Amino acid sequence: MSESASSGSKHAARGRAVAFILLVLVLLGGAAAGGYYWLQQQFVAPGPATAPLRIQVDPGTPVRGVLAQLAKQGALSNVRATELYLRLRGLRPNVHFGMYEIPAQASPAQILEMFEQGRVVLEQLTVVEGSTFAEFRRELDQHAAVTHTLTGKTAEQVMTALGHPGEFPEGRFFPDTYRFAAKTKDTEILALAYNAMQRLVETSWPQHGAELPFDTPYQALILASIVEKETGVPEERQRIAGVFVTRLRKGMRLQTDPTVIYGLGESYDGNIHSRDLVTDTPYNTYTRSGLPPTPICLPSRESVLAAMHPLDSGELYFVATGTGGHHFSKTLEEHNGAVKAYLEHLRTQGNGAQKQAASVTPAAGAR
Repeated sequence: MSESASSGSKHAARGRAVAFILLVLVLLGGAAAGGYYWLQQQFVAPGPATAPLRIQVDPGTPVRGVLAQLAKQGALSNVRATELYLRLRGLRPNVHFGMYEIPAQASPAQILEMFEQGRVVLEQLTVVEGSTFAEFRRELDQHAAVTHTLTGKTAEQVMTALGHPGEFPEGRFFPDTYRFAAKTKDTEILALAYNAMQRLVETSWPQHGAELPFDTPYQALILASIVEKETGVPEERQRIAGVFVTRLRKGMRLQTDPTVIYGLGESYDGNIHSRDLVTDTPYNTYTRSGLPPTPICLPSRESVLAAMHPLDSGELYFVATGTGGHHFSKTLEEHNGAVKAYLEHLRTQGNGAQKQAASVTPAAGAR
């Protein structure tokens, strides 16, 4: 065989080898493209769940663990395919902890988007306006979705844990409905309520009414808590605040039953007795002048604003009418007449009102 023929044969063999390699590469590339396309379709395809289901993602759970949990609960059909697609795309989803409700037939892409955005099922806890801090804590301690870190701690220890050592807690937490992810710590919910009340007081105080007989926002909070306990009628709040402000200006004692009740603490049996009005405590506004030392409940926004903007009507007394709301008076004579009418109303209600009627003092200051 000539040298030229041998050389041509080698070139042909080499060409066939190159063609084969190119064919293999093309086939591999096609397979890879097909495989990637399949993974992509699996990632966005509807999931196997036929009904909505819930999944709890605990703090620190890796993505692989979450995917395995989804598959176990029937929301994901191919964990390996999802993991491989995420790896090929270089995606590292940031999964927020909490309880999630996965819709029926949600795709892996939709589920992971929910996790990244933290679209958790929110629990809720309602703090009723006029409730006490102790009542707030009881609701918090009994809530099954809350992570409890403060159980058994004193009020002083709670305030220290919140970063406010030495502060008396009553009145410092805003009553509202709080929504949160399951397993949220009790300290986080308390911090939300504390900060909400702080913002309300700090933003409202600079615009307070002129010539108030007190000079700190905390004193306004004390008055707001009394207003909150004295009426459930929204339109009366400023008027009742005005009665107390007028009495403070004149040096008159507030003589308001809710402060006496707060001072009685656990010994309060549901009725105020004559002896309670003369038994001195720091909160007995029949025996002591001025505002009590602290708030007596968690006041609403409306009561806080009423305390800062009281209605200056010159009225010094009020008493319940028995039919909703109160009768307001400028003189003790008019007030005593209103008290007499209230007592008569109670007596006409039958035996059920006798104890309540017996507890009303006709000349009892603001009452």
